[in-house]
Amino acid sequence: MQSDTRKLLITGSLIFATGAISALLMDTVFGGVGHQGPHTNGGWLTLMIAMGCLPTGLLTLLLGIAKLVGDLRRD
Repeated sequence: MQSDTRKLLITGSLIFATGAISALLMDTVFGGVGHQGPHTNGGWLTLMIAMGCLPTGLLTLLLGIAKLVGDLRRD
């Protein structure tokens, strides 16, 4: 595995994990989510973090996986 592939996989995993933890905290610690959104300011903040990190982390992780598959086919 090349070093840039490893960096992509680690970065994508960390960003995605940050979004997943934010979503979990929004539902449990910061009062949950109703029909009109989260109930607290902390809930709104964690919602924004989750909405930014989950798609970005997923796409970065998919890019790293695709690069890993390409590296393995080349060898």
